Amino acid sequence: MPLGYLRSPLFFLSCFYPIVFFQGISATEFETDQPLIPREKLLVLTVATQETDGFHRFMQSAKFFNYNVKVLGSGMEWKGGDVANSIGGGQKVRLLKEALESFADQEDLLILVTDSYDVLFAGGPEELLKKFQQANHKVIFSADGLIWPDKRLAEKYPVVRSGKRFLNSGGFMGYLANIKQIVQQWNLQDNDDDQLFYTKIFIDNPQREQINITLDHKCRIFQNLNGAVDEVTLHFEQGKARAKNSQYDTFPVLIHGNGPTKVQLNFFGNYIPNVWTPETPCGTCDLDTINLSAATEYPKVTVGIFIEQPTPFLSDFFNRLLALDYPMENLFLFIHNSEVYHEKHIQKFWEDAKGVIGNLKVVGPEETISQAEARNMGMDTCRQNKECDYYFSIDADVVLTNPKTLKLLIEQNRKILAPLVTRHGKLWSNFWGALSPDGYYARSEDYVDIVQGTRVGVWNVPYMANVYLIKGETLRSELKERNHFAMNRLDPDMALCRNAREMSLQRERDSPSSENFHMLRAPKGVFMYITNRHEFGRLLSTANYNTTHYNNDLWQIFENPADWKEKYIDPNYSKIFTENIVEQPCPDVFWFPVLSEKACDELVQEMEHFGQWSGSKNTDKRIAGGYENVPTDDIHMSQIGMDTEWLHFIREYIAPVTLKVFAGYYTKGHALLNFVVKYTPDRQSYLRPHHDASTFTINIALNKKNVDFWGGGCKFTRYNCSIESPRKGWSFMHPGRLTHLHEGLPVTNGTRYIAVSFIDP
Repeated sequence: MPLGYLRSPLFFLSCFYPIVFFQGISATEFETDQPLIPREKLLVLTVATQETDGFHRFMQSAKFFNYNVKVLGSGMEWKGGDVANSIGGGQKVRLLKEALESFADQEDLLILVTDSYDVLFAGGPEELLKKFQQANHKVIFSADGLIWPDKRLAEKYPVVRSGKRFLNSGGFMGYLANIKQIVQQWNLQDNDDDQLFYTKIFIDNPQREQINITLDHKCRIFQNLNGAVDEVTLHFEQGKARAKNSQYDTFPVLIHGNGPTKVQLNFFGNYIPNVWTPETPCGTCDLDTINLSAATEYPKVTVGIFIEQPTPFLSDFFNRLLALDYPMENLFLFIHNSEVYHEKHIQKFWEDAKGVIGNLKVVGPEETISQAEARNMGMDTCRQNKECDYYFSIDADVVLTNPKTLKLLIEQNRKILAPLVTRHGKLWSNFWGALSPDGYYARSEDYVDIVQGTRVGVWNVPYMANVYLIKGETLRSELKERNHFAMNRLDPDMALCRNAREMSLQRERDSPSSENFHMLRAPKGVFMYITNRHEFGRLLSTANYNTTHYNNDLWQIFENPADWKEKYIDPNYSKIFTENIVEQPCPDVFWFPVLSEKACDELVQEMEHFGQWSGSKNTDKRIAGGYENVPTDDIHMSQIGMDTEWLHFIREYIAPVTLKVFAGYYTKGHALLNFVVKYTPDRQSYLRPHHDASTFTINIALNKKNVDFWGGGCKFTRYNCSIESPRKGWSFMHPGRLTHLHEGLPVTNGTRYIAVSFIDP
């Protein structure tokens, strides 16, 4: 059981951490006329029965300041009770008593006793010793504004004019002889309360005076966060990060996240002591990393893929998965698909992936299991396979644009690590920086900076979702219980994160050969990290995904504009503005790339699936007046419900080109007629000369000449200029009225498709 899960009732926790720059620590904190105590005279003692993430953070902070630390109870079974929820912790006192009995009497030896799982050092030994020396007492205990475990003892505490009144046993320091004098009185059980034991000695006036005990009332050495979150702010000073108690204007040396303040301590641990400052960003990011390029064999990874709702661009999701820069034979896939609509996408993926990836298991919509059960099943796939080195969970709404994502996560060498992904153009992401008092979302002070990349590093967070990597050994140790995705009424991701953050009961055999089990409170406190050291990708919006069309992604220009552009806009489109690739084959007729081949294909498929071609009749109820002078065999965008999306496409991708080629003309992007025309020899092979009812017209070729059709093209009569080799995805743009009389040249074979808009009629 971890030392440091000290008991306190729940209080309101602030989720904002104001950050202020300061010029320095007050000199009065260090003033003393006495000879300074040598740092060699200081020994730090802590109890840690297991090496949790919190313990490693504590030791890392101690190493940074070069503290001399001795760990008590390592590898022992915790018998000190469930101190997170009730009294206990006596085992810590017993271990301390036993350790001190083995120490030879050294009159000037100073002992610092501290918890470790939820503590970190913010200052060095010299500062600590100076502050202790200033206090002019033999023993100093940490002070708290909350009393535990017996509120009835409050009136027996000495009155304090200013500062915190009550003793907290999570940290204290003093001379060896004086601390021995205290702990030698311990004759209770391991599951009795350590804080109550120390409290009774402190409120005993004769003992307090004889041993010369005081409390660190103004948090000059020890800062307990429970009940004091609003008092403590983060400060930066010339490459250093410190926590400041703004109420007392002090800079504590040790920060203790007692009670329900582990999330707040993790926030401070993202900066203190040397993790991140504006001058030295990401000071610990490269500690204990793995160099995969030097590995003879890449780790084996189970990839859990979860399709829990209709999701756009799923085919592209699978294509990116196969494009990961990682040996495919070392990937073993588990897919849970709850949507019948997506079975065709999985089938197509399997055809592409079989023989490439290591293995594939699919749990489809016919197996009516909950999302929590599916996620437990996916995680078990790795947990139960000792050859599984990592479990990579990814939801189908994650767009991984960085093919090195999996490598980069593995190399960072964390138990649980998520790449930062955000909703395009929004602050929505896959992590929370803080929690509200009821355990739900709260925005931490640094959330926006992390999302926007102003602060770059690896961040300890209370919640992450959508995509993350977990070590297989972690699943088989700290997270070995199966049902991590189910807890009360929490959604699966929240349940997993809460289970990782907090403690749980574990069943242990009384002996290796015994059939009997006992329950013990096992510390997990597995840190979850988010990294924004690289650009990884983004999150899709799935809320308004309509699956009633043939190619539903075509309608995603509003919900997921970045993904729509990536899939449907020609990759050379941006060169129109940087490399001037616009061509002018005829006077004032401009030719440029705009739609991708995929967009052309899907638009044609959509129209053919709809199938209601007009038949090039003059009578046309779809237009005002019901009569078309120069009819085409076409389907209007409005008929397939795409008019709004197509107009947005015109404003986003056509209007900028208009301004470039027709200098000074600002289009409104308004069009009453947007349609796809079909030319075939047996229905309508050509179009007679005509003017368009527009200020200007766009005409986009949707298939390939001499592949899909022969003949065709467009002739501008006034200039006797013909364009007979249209390029798929490229658009003509030309004036509509008066000057550019034009005709559609005959198609001799095959079928030609073009998309036409009469803009600014």
